[in-house]
Amino acid sequence: MALVVLGSRRITRGFDFVVPTPAGYRRQVVDVLFDHGLEWASRLNDTGDVAATIRNRRVADSRLRIDAPSAAFFCNPVTRLRVDLLFDFRIAASTLAERATRMTIRAHVFEVASAADLLELKRIARRARSAPGDAEDIAFLESIVARGP
Repeated sequence: MALVVLGSRRITRGFDFVVPTPAGYRRQVVDVLFDHGLEWASRLNDTGDVAATIRNRRVADSRLRIDAPSAAFFCNPVTRLRVDLLFDFRIAASTLAERATRMTIRAHVFEVASAADLLELKRIARRARSAPGDAEDIAFLESIVARGP
């Protein structure tokens, strides 16, 4: 959704949050997601859509602790809202936060990663999965970065 905030016309499927790796903090974020009706997407299909979820937060917390993935995907089975947690995804959450822009959207303050950081994250994601919209997102972010501050 950061791309939309920056002016992209392409609507993405959800929200990505980069989360620091300490286990206690991870557990708090997972609790918030479960409290808001999301389930852990324990399996994705070949196109990246959710194929199976875990509804029990204790089971999800145990699996996340044991598997220690670099990312975890959550979805609301009713609204299809998707939230991706990226645990210090190649760029530390603290580094992203230092360079982020604070934006108020509907009375809520969000820290949105800089266009340059979003571009780097999108390039990393494209190398890992090459989703259909990645090339369009990269071109959009490259144009913003080229314009400068």
